[in-house]
Amino acid sequence: MSGALNWVILGLSITSSWGNGHATTYRGLVRELCAQGHRVLFLERDMPWYAAQRDLPAPPYGQTRLYDSLEELKDRYADAVRDADVVVVGSYVPDGIEVGRWAQREARGLVAFYDIDTPVTLAALKRGACEYLSPALIPGYGIYLSFTGGPTLTHLERHYRAPRARALYCSVDAEAYTPQALPLRWDLGYMGTYSADRQPPLERLLLTPARADTALRMIVAGPLYPADIAWPANVARTEHLPPAEHPAFYNAQRYTLNITRADMVRLGYAPSVRLFEAAACATPIISDWWAGLDTLFTPGREILVARESGEVRDYLRRIADDERQRIGEAARRRVLAEHTAAHRAAQLADYAREALGEAAPTARSNNAFSAGAGGPT
Repeated sequence: MSGALNWVILGLSITSSWGNGHATTYRGLVRELCAQGHRVLFLERDMPWYAAQRDLPAPPYGQTRLYDSLEELKDRYADAVRDADVVVVGSYVPDGIEVGRWAQREARGLVAFYDIDTPVTLAALKRGACEYLSPALIPGYGIYLSFTGGPTLTHLERHYRAPRARALYCSVDAEAYTPQALPLRWDLGYMGTYSADRQPPLERLLLTPARADTALRMIVAGPLYPADIAWPANVARTEHLPPAEHPAFYNAQRYTLNITRADMVRLGYAPSVRLFEAAACATPIISDWWAGLDTLFTPGREILVARESGEVRDYLRRIADDERQRIGEAARRRVLAEHTAAHRAAQLADYAREALGEAAPTARSNNAFSAGAGGPT
């Protein structure tokens, strides 16, 4: 099957990147799907915490529509879902289980689940506590798109009876994330929302080296950190940075630190978008270790791996500046060759065509797009 497809994507958010990594992923995918000739309608539940922090209220690609409730979604967008070639339901969508049931009932085309939180999802399914996906729904999704690759894909197919489990990693906007000739303000920086499981490695790989060498300048950016954290004097703090400010943040660092959630470390093959963003800026990355990291970047040549604080200090003090720059540039070349949003959109379309079969695309009405052009309503 070839040609452009009509898509309906029901995702957590595309309009607000506050406190979530979904928005940047969806922005890149939707933009590149549209650039490759597809038509996309993105449906987002209008939640108050995102309404107050919308850094892209009217995405300039595809169509974005906000809905207030499950009832409104069903009333206004049933035709869109029925007439789409592909319907994608994302993880953490409010009322996600009912949204998935509804999409599977209504859609005449392919219905896929896009799990941007696969390790968290699998842990919650095991506990019987996942609010947006149930084991009974998984076989009804024609594709299970997973942020985690490797053995997890086999587990999804064998244990949960997913018809097709496919890796669809995060990606980077290669036009927005580029090297910039900025003054280097920080020896090491880290960006990430607070989580209890990431705090021990942050302590080990950034705060401990900062306390041991007060001449080093470091920064931690991200929301929700507890007020009782004792930040060393040479570690600056900043709250949420909108995506537009990410490139300058990375470009002002000699090195950036990547820390992975515990569930992602356990499963492996689960890269963070921060890896690709920093690499696209040619900022050398110091990362914790997890299985599959070496399938994305070559350790020692494209990325540096640290397990203990002493290794971080050695990197910061002993690597010559020209070698540091070579590592960053090598990582950038790898990302531009394999991990841009354009790569992911093409990969997603190929998965969809594979699942839809080799028949010519079914003619669809334009009901999915009858609401007119423009941003959220």
